[in-house]
Amino acid sequence: MTGNRGIHRIAGVIAICLIVVSLSTSTGRDRKVYEIDAQVYSVPTAPSDAARAINAYERLMERHMDLTERNLTNLAANLNGLGEMFDHIDARLTQMDQRLARIERHLGVPLAPARPDPNAPSSPSPQGSTATPPPPPR
Repeated sequence: MTGNRGIHRIAGVIAICLIVVSLSTSTGRDRKVYEIDAQVYSVPTAPSDAARAINAYERLMERHMDLTERNLTNLAANLNGLGEMFDHIDARLTQMDQRLARIERHLGVPLAPARPDPNAPSSPSPQGSTATPPPPPR
């Protein structure tokens, strides 16, 4: 019986060796190409210092142009308002001049000599006349 036990042991060892050898030569070992599922994470490129400076300068210029545009719009609105106010004041002054002239006529006040309008353009002097020279500069 000891001979049978030895044969059974040898047969068992051979069976285990055959199983191990058959598993080691499976179809997975015969492949020459391997597939690897790799996840590649990309990192966006960081802008350079010059690019950041240019972008900041562009944003600053856009804000400056917007601010200038708003200020010019406000200035135009203010000038329109001032123009209307001056027109109203001019109309009121004309009315007051007419009223004062009527009052002076009614009271018999002699008319004051007309003064030349300081805002009127000066008429050129005729040629050949002796014009007074302008005063010396100070």
